[in-house]
Amino acid sequence: MSLAFDEFGRPFIIIKEQGAKTRVRGIDAQKANIAAAKSVARTLRSSLGPKGMDKILQSGDGDITITNDGATILDQMEVEHEIGKLMVELSKSQDYEIGDGTTGVVVLAGALLEQAESLLDRGIHPLRIAEGYEMASKVATKELARISEKFEFDAENIEPLIQTCMTTLSSKIVNRCKREMAEICVKAVMAVADLERKDVNLDLIKVEGKVGGKLEDTMLVNGIVLDKDISHPQMAKEIKDAKIAILTCPFEPPKPKTKHKIEIDTAEKYEELRQQEEKYFNDMVKQCKDCGATLVICQWGFDDEANSMLMQQKLPAIRWVGGVELELLAIATGGRIVPRFTELTPEKLGSAGMVKEVSFGTTKERMVIIEDCAASKAVTVFVRGGNKMMVDETKRSLHDAICVARNLVRSNNIVYGGGSAEVACAIAVEEEADKIPSVEQYAMRAFADALDAVPNALAENSGLPPIESVATIKAQQLKDKNPFLGVDCKEIGTNDMKSQGVFETLIGKQQQILLATQVVKLILKIDDVILAGEGQ
Repeated sequence: MSLAFDEFGRPFIIIKEQGAKTRVRGIDAQKANIAAAKSVARTLRSSLGPKGMDKILQSGDGDITITNDGATILDQMEVEHEIGKLMVELSKSQDYEIGDGTTGVVVLAGALLEQAESLLDRGIHPLRIAEGYEMASKVATKELARISEKFEFDAENIEPLIQTCMTTLSSKIVNRCKREMAEICVKAVMAVADLERKDVNLDLIKVEGKVGGKLEDTMLVNGIVLDKDISHPQMAKEIKDAKIAILTCPFEPPKPKTKHKIEIDTAEKYEELRQQEEKYFNDMVKQCKDCGATLVICQWGFDDEANSMLMQQKLPAIRWVGGVELELLAIATGGRIVPRFTELTPEKLGSAGMVKEVSFGTTKERMVIIEDCAASKAVTVFVRGGNKMMVDETKRSLHDAICVARNLVRSNNIVYGGGSAEVACAIAVEEEADKIPSVEQYAMRAFADALDAVPNALAENSGLPPIESVATIKAQQLKDKNPFLGVDCKEIGTNDMKSQGVFETLIGKQQQILLATQVVKLILKIDDVILAGEGQ
């Protein structure tokens, strides 16, 4: 694309292969962008809430994923439109910042754009709509802070955290045993949390899965689980008070950097070569033993000869451990990652109370558990399930719940779910819009209508009449001045989310509204689109 000027000095753009491309400007470009974003939001709308539907996704190589996690669905969808990709990034941002609410943020953004489309038809300028949305988002986040409640918790009283995590897991595939899963997630977070600094290092929480067993067999391990086994069947399977050497160098003779050729024409030369290799292996094993190591964990593999020598010297070893796991081991055990055998010293060894190999089921699949790490409290959530899809979806669900518990440690303010917070914000925005004399009041009312889309979707996915349900809740909230009334998705018989125990984090809900508003403002400001090729 290049810029040229006509005989009157007016600039115009020359596009490569101009005949094969189309260009959309102004209101048509904005409507095309809104249509693309709405189609993405419509896909996720049916997955919102505790009774939302799951999606089945098939990748190019035939792998199947079944999930209702918004970030995962959008990540695996092949979205070609650039605005559709922006919605994918919106969901990723929510997942990265908060960990939960990835479906709700896209549904809200789609509803805001749907309302903006009707305002554009009425002749309101996109910038005025964007300004109105910005004003409304400030009112909504302020109202969320007003209706939020603090709850106190500590290491002994973790029930409020469990209740909030149960709300997160209600919409997941694991909801039949959400109490047990919520307890596991909260205990994992509390194990690594620094309550004084209000900080949680999620790097110390590892989620590992293994196909087999029941979902109820999922457990919390106070240590690190490696999906590996002790390299030789005759090595010790349990090591108490282990001193761990963490190596990134292989147990093998060094290879010359240049091209080389060895000619062996006699048995004596072969024997000499064998002895040299054996001496090299013995020296490596001796260096490990001399520094006091009782377990060697190596990033690379080693051949049968080195494995046999390690067994003879009674030095257990684990090979082919990944780089991320090595780093976690080094943090947790207080060890240093050693790149050369000559650098091994007792100070660089990690410490653990117990290292043991355990086997599962009749297939004798083995894993190594490293418990009571010396330097920091690392934990592993060990997930079991009947098949790979179940294990993967459970891991995604637990990640969301762990992030929610982390957010509550950072800030223990909560709002109530079931769409009650959105309805309360919509009422506050409508009241504020009546005080605005300028044209932005229309955008603010549209923002309030868009907030109703979330409880609408919750009611619709639960099999309830959406318009009637939301209208009734809004009327009750206005009459009773009770911001805790929401959609009774579980059909318990009460709309009071406080009595139902349906909680959400304040920072998560505020982030949803702010992110959705920012992305919608960005989309509304795009008024010139060049489409490459016919029919794109």
